[in-house]
Order: sequence, then C-alpha cells, then structure tokens
Amino acid sequence: MSKLTFRERLRTGAPILADGAMGTMLHHESHARADACFDAMNADDPNVVLLIHKAYIAAGAEVIETNTFGANSFKLASVGREPHVELYNRRGVELARLAIAESGRDDVYIAGSVGPLGVGIYPYGRLTQAEAEGAFAEQLFALVSGGVDLIVFETFSEHRELLLAIKVLRDLQPDLPVIAQATFYQENLSYGGYPPARVANDLHKAGADVIGVNCGSGPAGIAEILRQMRFAVPDALFSAMPNAGFPEVVGGRILFPATAEYFADCATTFVNIGATVIGGCCGTAPEHIAAMRAALDQPSTDFVDLHIGDIDIEQESHEPHAPTELSERLERGQFTVTVEMAPLRSYRTDTLLQEARRLRAAGADLINVADTPAARMKMSAWAVAHLLQSQLGIETVLHFPTRGRNMLRVQGDLLASHALGLRNLFVVMGDPTRIGDFPDASDVNDVAPSRLIGVIKQGMNKGVDMAGHSIGMPSSFTVGCALNMSAEDLDREIRILRNKIQAGADFALGQATFEPERILRFHRRYEETSGQAFDLPVLMAVMPLHSHRQARFLDNEVPGISIPDDIMRRIAAAADPRETGMLIAHELLDQMSGLIQGAYIIPGGDYDLAAEVVAYIKATHIEASAT
Repeated sequence: MSKLTFRERLRTGAPILADGAMGTMLHHESHARADACFDAMNADDPNVVLLIHKAYIAAGAEVIETNTFGANSFKLASVGREPHVELYNRRGVELARLAIAESGRDDVYIAGSVGPLGVGIYPYGRLTQAEAEGAFAEQLFALVSGGVDLIVFETFSEHRELLLAIKVLRDLQPDLPVIAQATFYQENLSYGGYPPARVANDLHKAGADVIGVNCGSGPAGIAEILRQMRFAVPDALFSAMPNAGFPEVVGGRILFPATAEYFADCATTFVNIGATVIGGCCGTAPEHIAAMRAALDQPSTDFVDLHIGDIDIEQESHEPHAPTELSERLERGQFTVTVEMAPLRSYRTDTLLQEARRLRAAGADLINVADTPAARMKMSAWAVAHLLQSQLGIETVLHFPTRGRNMLRVQGDLLASHALGLRNLFVVMGDPTRIGDFPDASDVNDVAPSRLIGVIKQGMNKGVDMAGHSIGMPSSFTVGCALNMSAEDLDREIRILRNKIQAGADFALGQATFEPERILRFHRRYEETSGQAFDLPVLMAVMPLHSHRQARFLDNEVPGISIPDDIMRRIAAAADPRETGMLIAHELLDQMSGLIQGAYIIPGGDYDLAAEVVAYIKATHIEASAT
C-alpha cells in the first residue's frame, strides 16, 4: 500500500504528531552559541542535524521539519552567509530524507521550515514588498525543488508577512500543502495588534491547509489562542506547537521548565480543543515528543484545563499600530460591504454571534455596531463589537454617538475603545433620549460630531487629549461621519460635511436613498460650492424592503428618507414583498455603481435578507466598477 499524501493523511482526521525544537537541540548538542547560524550546520556539521531528526522519528514524530527556519537571504546575510541560501535549504531536505530512510519508517513527512525574514517590510521596516517576495521565493524554490512534502511557515509575529509568504508559495507551487503558524505576544495580539480570530480568518482565506500557533508561550497560552482561532473559523484544520514554558537562564544555559509528562497531558488537551497537527517548539526535545506520542496512542477523556490565570506581564510597546482592514480597503479603493447589527436587549450573545457568522460567510467585510439606536436600551455597543472581533475575527465599525457623553466621558471611552482594538469609529450625534425608553435620561452633548472628529484625528491620533496632555502614544483611529446626500438643503449639508472633512474624516456613511439621481445632484452641487470634486469615500446605506408597512413607515417617519411612488406601488402590489424588496435593492446598487465606494446594509432586523444582499454584491463583483 502506497504512502498517503499529506492532504490525504489530514483527511483521515487522526491527530498528526510533528517534531519538537531544532534550534534548542542544536544549541545543546553542538554547544554552539544560542545566536549561532544553525542553518549552516546542514553543510558544516550535518551529522548532528541528522541525529536530531532520527531521534524525533524514533520518538514517534510523523512530520519532521527541515533545519531551514532562518535560511533566507536576509538572515544569512547578517552572518555573512548570504550566498548559501540554495545550499543550506537543499541540504536541509536531503538530511531529513536520509534520516527517514535510515529509520526505516515509511509514514514520515518532510516539512520545509520557513520563518520570518528578520527584517521589517515597509511601512514597518526597510524592505519593499518586492524584495520580501524575492527572498521568500528563493528559499521556497530550493525547498520545493528538494522535494518536501509540505511547507511549514512558523513563528510569524507579523501575520501580513505570513500572508505574503503564502502568496509567494502559491504562485510558485499552488498544490503544495501549507501549515501556517502565527505567534502572539502581549494580550494575545500579533505584532501588528491583531487578535487570533482575525489572524485565523485571514490565513484561512489565504488558502492554508492548516492554520495554527507556535512559539511565544507555553501550552497554557497556546491553548487559549487555539480556542479563539477554532471559535472564529470552526471549519478549518488547526495546529499547535508550544514552547516548553517560559525560558530560564541557568549556569549560562537556556532551560525550559515544562516536563515531558506535562506535554503528554497537553497533547490530549490540544486534540480536544480541535488541533489536528501538534508538536513542540522552543525547549522541547525528543522526550517531549515521545510522551505526546504515548498520550495520542492511548487517548483519554481526561485532559488538563490549561488556564493562564491572572498572569500580568507588562510590556510597553511603542511600535506603530497596523492600519485597520477598513483603512487599508479605503486606501486601495476597494468596494467595501458592511452590515449594521444592533445589540440586543439582553446579555445573551449566542444568537447575535450566529447571525454575524452568517453575514461574514455571505461576504460582509465588516460589521457596523449601532449604539442605542432610537434611544432604546441595549447592551453596550463596545461589548458587542469586541465580541465580534475577538471571537469571530471580523472587524467592526463602532458607532460612537456624542449625545449622552460629556468631554471627560468621551475621551475615556475613546481610550477604552482603542484598548479593546475597536479602531474604526462612526462619529454621529445620536438619537435624542426623549424618543426612547427613558425620555427623562440625561441628554448631555458637550461636543458636536465635527469637533469630536478633530479631537480624534488631530489630537488623539497625534498622542494628546483635548487639553493637550499626552496619552502615552498616538492612537490610530479610522473615523467616519454621517452624510445625507439626499438632503433638501444641500448647501447646509455640504457646509457641515466640509467641517467634518477638514477635521479629518476618513469616510462617510451615507443616509439611505431610493433615488440614485440625488447622488449625482449632490456631486454636482458639491463641486459648484467647493470648487473641487467630491472624493470622500462613501459607504451608502441600503435598506432592503421586506413589506409595504415597513416602506410606509420609512417614508413617513424616518427623517431624510423618501421612497418614490413607483417603488411604493411595487412593494404594495408584490406577491412576495421580500423578493421584490431584494430586487429593488439590487437595482439601486447597480444604479449607484461608480458613485459610491461601498454599501452599508441596514437589515431592519432581517439578517437573512441582508445576507442575500451581501452575497449579491459579492457575486456581481460590484467592486470592480467602483475602482
């Protein structure tokens, strides 16, 4: 019987055990310095590399990684060995193959190990994207040509570099299996400030066969990150390769405290969480892998509850924050689809998360989270936005009304939002309390939306509050404003809008319109009064109609919305108002194509309908017509 391919082995569903640390073992076995060029040992001291591979195979590993983690041109150049990229990578594959042959096993796979380049990519470093792609392509070509069974990208703390590496491999060899592993640090965030859920989503979309986490922390921390990834992308396959705890320096040697017995328990834990591929990273040795092998061969329902507890490691970072996905989409001119979700009048979030997961599956790029719409008591919009981002990995736009907040509260809330990773804001006045559940509630309003946009963009994003005091380091908010392109008094609307643009607004959420010709009228009037073309990105609200009653309510009771008689008659006469409302939404989007930069779907409580509209937008490639 021939050996299964690695993808066929994955499809069996049985856990796959990888090897443990290579660098740690080389450091101990060869007595080399911890910062030595271990990749060079493939040519300079191949026997020690071969013996380590054979030890892991004997311990029960089914996947062994080539000793090529740092064998790229930039890392090798730092130690004067840049010309040897091809040599070290090809020799790494040959040694792994020789170890398998000498071990007599026919069920072991060779994984080409690829790590980060070690030099930042612009704008966080000096490398251009083309230079980074060239370095990855050079190393990957040598590994692929050498005959690896799969590629393991590992220890990438900047997940956009990892996405770039995956793209380079797919361009070079589209069919080779990929394990893509990120590394997280303080507060379980990547170097760029992204949570595990967002990273997992991006890696899954990039086509990685297995997504996961390695290094950074011991089994407890890895288990928590794995849980978050699995919750965000439940259909993916996962890997987990922790360090053997936090390292200590004893007698000049770097030691790791986690025992082999502890790792045996952890192997079962990772499988219970949902990992298919497990192994070890820094500090692990063949005895750790052997203990994990024994645990996997004798599965038990008992497993260790890996809980981090109340560990508080303060590591202040002054690195700039990575741009939000929304900011990047606006910069690239990509058509962006968001859907509004209103928090529930409850502390239960399971239904809301389920609806959001469906919207994301339909193709929504972001979720807008409304804050006390219609002045109705709801769960905190911050909590909902944070849950969506941390548990589902979908980015949000947090509605941030100025009403009900004095200047102290506004600024404190902004700091809290940023700390929670909520960096896309829609600044708006908010609905007056007199129309809602508690008409006698305070309706304080110290700052107008245009002023608050300035506070954020010209103050906090430069590192100071309204009083000019430092906030430690600059924030990185992307800020949207409200816009009614169908306003009867266009000159007034344009004056207010220009104040918002001058304050620094990055985009606008447009009031829903059922008359696309009004958008053209707005563009013409803006150019007449301003002397320049209107170029602020607008995500236009789309309200799919689902009944004649709803249409009448919008037309008669919602300020700024007017529904033409022909649309009203179509809905009234429709045998299936929902289907007709969907068709009208499609027609409006087609007519607005080229005039707007995105769609902001307001479901009116019908998330099924919203998902269908989102799917239509994605299927018709409307973004192509907007670029």
